Amino acid sequence: MEAAARLFREKGYTATSMRDLAQAVDLKASSLYNHISGKEGLLREICFNNAHRFHRELDQIEIREDSAEAKVRALIHLHIQVATEDITSITAFNDEWRHLTEPHLSEFIAQRKSYESRFRSIIEAGMKDGSFKVFHANIALYTIFSAIRWIYDWYQPGKSISMEQLEEEISGLLLNGLNADTTFQIL
Repeated sequence: MEAAARLFREKGYTATSMRDLAQAVDLKASSLYNHISGKEGLLREICFNNAHRFHRELDQIEIREDSAEAKVRALIHLHIQVATEDITSITAFNDEWRHLTEPHLSEFIAQRKSYESRFRSIIEAGMKDGSFKVFHANIALYTIFSAIRWIYDWYQPGKSISMEQLEEEISGLLLNGLNADTTFQIL
């Protein structure tokens, strides 16, 4: 799985062959088929393992008696943590899921939409209780996702800023924009 995730990140899913995978784990391609059904099975496992992790963590965050801001901060932390701990896997999860075939593609999209809907509900709760400015919740949701999505492309532990500083600065930028006490003009 690690070799597949690494190759999917480096070459892309479609450009990665079973021969590439076999070579990466020091097996013959024919022997590799004794262990896995094909590269889509690996992609499916990578995608669904990550999706399940995000849902499990969201389950825990939703039941907390925290404010909407604390919950959004916890979700930002989760995304940063996953993006920095498992760079190769999260790349495949973010970029290569479109190569899943049916019925797995529809199942993955449903899980993705469910996660987005639940995250959006937390943002909307913050707007409703006055913690966040009122504007289109999808703009807030996808801005957060977009801001976090690029981390795995450049962040290198120990070579730039600390994880704590990374998380604090991203959370600060994003949450100050949502915070009802922060003033700015919407054009």
